[in-house]
Amino acid sequence: MGRILTEKDVEAAVKGGSVYAAGGGGWADHGRMLGHAAVSIGKPELVSIEELDADDWVATAAAIGAPASTTPWEMRGIDYIRAVELLQDALGEPLSGLMVGQNGKSSTLNGWLPSAVLGTKVVDAVGDIRAHPTGDMGSIGLAGSPEPMIQTAVGGNREENRYIELVTRGATAKVSPILRTASDMSGGFIASCRNPVRASYVREHAALGGISLALTLGEAIIAAETRGGSAIIDAIVKTTGGAILAEGEITKKAVVYTKEAFDIGTVTLADGTVLHVMNEYMAVDQNGERVATFPDVITTLSQDGEPLSVGQLEEGMKIFVLHVSKAVIPLASSVKDPAVYPHVEKSMGIELQKYALDMGA
Repeated sequence: MGRILTEKDVEAAVKGGSVYAAGGGGWADHGRMLGHAAVSIGKPELVSIEELDADDWVATAAAIGAPASTTPWEMRGIDYIRAVELLQDALGEPLSGLMVGQNGKSSTLNGWLPSAVLGTKVVDAVGDIRAHPTGDMGSIGLAGSPEPMIQTAVGGNREENRYIELVTRGATAKVSPILRTASDMSGGFIASCRNPVRASYVREHAALGGISLALTLGEAIIAAETRGGSAIIDAIVKTTGGAILAEGEITKKAVVYTKEAFDIGTVTLADGTVLHVMNEYMAVDQNGERVATFPDVITTLSQDGEPLSVGQLEEGMKIFVLHVSKAVIPLASSVKDPAVYPHVEKSMGIELQKYALDMGA
């Protein structure tokens, strides 16, 4: 049966989601805001895809943009709710549930507020267990679809009259950039609800159980917190089925912000381990050998066991590099789609696809 999400689940979702954020940004405080608002005004319910009828409509709740502290972004909880309402109006039928494109510091909780207010279920499915740089990577196989899709976006800085409500229809590849532009115009961060599909499609294509995984990990982290950093790191390794690939001091951080709004570059440790970054950690090389590649989970942890985003890393810091093989996590169809890799490979200047699609490894 479904599980009513409560106050204690909020912190678990944020903490577990932060590990699966894989160095991506997002804001833990934004996640807490969404979660606390949801559990205080209603009873958001987490359900497995099996609890929905095959023909029920499920859409993806997302936050679009890469808000920096320098941008005038403003996103309110109500914006997520409004985005769902606009999509339902455009679809002409109610949505039964919402999934998310990826786990993250706040994205794990994107569906909770609409669930509390509108009654849409929080579907225990994600487009990708971990965070990724392009929407295609979490689009459950819809990225290249010629089918017209509905996408909505809501939000913006009210004081600067940047608030936008947008409903678009068209092939995903054509309308997704419109939402990114709207995000930029709104101040850098906007709530979105998009790509309604039948529950039967989600069952086939999404990474099932992705929200539960984040909650279970968060619960393990919270349980270990009184015992200090090394206990937290042990709990993360054990719960994820991962391993610590490297630990040591950051000797070089060479990450630049590109005009495409991506942080791209490398982070090098004293032992020569190199982390390849495109917003998130996408690959790790040691001694010239590739040892981890997306869709593996790759995360940096502080000595206190705190997941660090790329933006928090500085030369001279001592970090641990967590690696969870793709062999032990549910994988969505989008990460197995060769079409999602070339753009990222070109931007990063490294090979990903041949490692990512080697399902024997």
